[in-house]
Amino acid sequence: MNKDHFTRWQANFFTGLAIVLPAIVSIAVIFWLFFTLSNITDTLLIFIPKAITHKPTAAGGPGTGPMYWYWSAAALVVAALLTSVVGLLARNYLGKKLIQWVDLSLLRVPLLNKVYGAIKQVNEAFTSGGNGSFKTVVMVEYPRENMYTLGFLTSEAPDDLVSKQGERMVCVFVPTTPNPTGGFLLMVTENQIRKLDMSVADGIKFIISLGSISPDSPPPPGGHLPLPRA
Repeated sequence: MNKDHFTRWQANFFTGLAIVLPAIVSIAVIFWLFFTLSNITDTLLIFIPKAITHKPTAAGGPGTGPMYWYWSAAALVVAALLTSVVGLLARNYLGKKLIQWVDLSLLRVPLLNKVYGAIKQVNEAFTSGGNGSFKTVVMVEYPRENMYTLGFLTSEAPDDLVSKQGERMVCVFVPTTPNPTGGFLLMVTENQIRKLDMSVADGIKFIISLGSISPDSPPPPGGHLPLPRA
């Protein structure tokens, strides 16, 4: 293969890669979500004998292997239906009272209330429509100098930390990619963050897509990101 042929092949390869990469990433994310969720939703089919839902193995016999993929898909459908039922209940008075009673009951169980309460607060921070947490996308210098990552401004740091640091500090949640439900909590001074003109949905989309889907918002005038006001 001479140099001209190699150059042509290289151009064709990168052109094809630019076309198929979004599809490959999308399929990989869908498969990852399917198998991650199925690890939880498979238990909804506990009333069906494992000999039917699970593969056989040579050592253990029928029902001792992993679950068939189509039964995992059925479990996801059951989970979606149950979630819809909960949503339907939450839209009427009796359903709201029932959900509140379950919520209060879980918060009264020792140890479980700590985990449930923390998860509930995080969920409300992402889904609430107020002016509180997870409503501002920021760029922060992390994990080292001259390297930046996307994060969500959550709140101001506790007063005792501010007094020890001597400067006003904020809490920034830096999610992992492609799974934004995990991440790191950073406490930085206000002058260490740059607020972005980007919605939370666009920020999460950017993280899940490994940066391949860029936000549609135009860059600020002059190409510089504005510093937050003190």
